Amino acid sequence: MSEFPKENIIKNLIRSVPLILLFISVFNEIDLNYLEIFSLNFSFILIFFWSLRKTELLGYGYIFLAGLINDVVTGFPIGISSFNYLLICGFAAYLKTITLRPSMIKDWFFFLFTILVVNSLSYGVLNIFFSIDLNYKNLFFNIFFTFIFYIIFANLFFIYQQKYLKESN
Repeated sequence: MSEFPKENIIKNLIRSVPLILLFISVFNEIDLNYLEIFSLNFSFILIFFWSLRKTELLGYGYIFLAGLINDVVTGFPIGISSFNYLLICGFAAYLKTITLRPSMIKDWFFFLFTILVVNSLSYGVLNIFFSIDLNYKNLFFNIFFTFIFYIIFANLFFIYQQKYLKESN
């Protein structure tokens, strides 16, 4: 009987941390009602960063599945979150293609543009086709806090990438 080396299991588990975080974030739709204005879309941050830096860690199939799960948890029509997540992947792939010298600040502002476009398209689809009204104030605060927290989480993910994935790019 052959044995599995513990090192490989631990390496694969450490390598899968972004994927595990993605599924935890879509299963646990964190709702901070007592703060009222604080809303953060961690999935957008996670998908954009890892699609930009190390695409193979989050496959498009997993991202699509995470979107379907998010739709079930939040009560949106099936496919809306998957569409949003794959749009974010598309924007990240475009930025990765045109970038000569990666810069965290440029990525940060492109992320703002990305979430503005994705949320606008999502709002349009939900409003026009499904007659679902969204609160503009909540949407604004969600975009604002997601944008602000991107730089914090991106730095944490970058440290994780350097320490555990042994890469800096």
